[in-house]
Amino acid sequence: VQLQASGGGLVQPGGSLRLSCAASGSISSFNVIEWYRQAPGRQRELVAHITNGGSTNYADSVKGRFTISRDNAKNTVYLQMNSLKPEDTAVYYCKAIGVLHDYWGQGTQVTVSS
Repeated sequence: VQLQASGGGLVQPGGSLRLSCAASGSISSFNVIEWYRQAPGRQRELVAHITNGGSTNYADSVKGRFTISRDNAKNTVYLQMNSLKPEDTAVYYCKAIGVLHDYWGQGTQVTVSS
């Protein structure tokens, strides 16, 4: 399975973006799919998490602003990001946790700046 992350870009503070993570195969076999981000000079951090049953969890820094969702029919996971802040600037990656392997997407750059 290959994951393709897209939807990043340059946005002003307070703006919104929706990231997509499209899989080349079925995502319904993955119990968990996650979004991570990595800012320059910082460690990669978990941003949001969704299970196959639809349970979600978020980093404290994005709670109330970001929403993760999955569409198994389209083999795509989304990250809706609202009220963006400069500190949200990072490369965002999706990760699918399989039974035997984990799969990472290639990353998409999000820059929040005026």
